[in-house]
Amino acid sequence: MSRRILVAYDGSDLSKQAVEEAKQQAAVYGETEAHVICVITPAGPSTNSAISQSIAMEVAEEFRPVLEGIRSEIAAEDVETVADVILDHSQKNAGVMLCEYAEDHDMDLIIMGSRGLGGMKRLFLGSVSNTVVHHAHCQVLIVK
Repeated sequence: MSRRILVAYDGSDLSKQAVEEAKQQAAVYGETEAHVICVITPAGPSTNSAISQSIAMEVAEEFRPVLEGIRSEIAAEDVETVADVILDHSQKNAGVMLCEYAEDHDMDLIIMGSRGLGGMKRLFLGSVSNTVVHHAHCQVLIVK
C-alpha cells in the first residue's frame, strides 16, 4: 500500500521546503504518491468578476510550468507524482480547498509551509496553514 502525500505549493521558500520534505518522506517510506497542489483564488476588483477571473487564470497559467518541473523532479526519484493548479471559484480559504482535496483523494499526510504569523496576527488575519491544521482529516506537517 502506498502512502499518499499532499504538498501545498505557492512558490514561497517554505513551500519549496515542503516539496523537499515530501521527497525525504518518500525516501523513508518507500512507495509514495505525491500530489503537489497550488490553490488560486480569484482576486481583484469586486465589481468586475470577469477581471478577477482573468487574473486568476493568468496566475494559474504561470504556475503550471513550475508545477510540471516539480512533478518531473519528484517523479525522477521513482515517486508517482501529480501536480495541479486548483482555481477556487468559491472564494473559500485556500486551506479549506486543500482539506477538501486531501479528503477527496484519501491523502495520508499534508505537508505545507507556514508564514510564521504568531498570536494576534494569526487571530485577525487567519492563515492557510492554521485552517489546514484545524480541519484536515489526516496528519499535517508544517515546515518552518
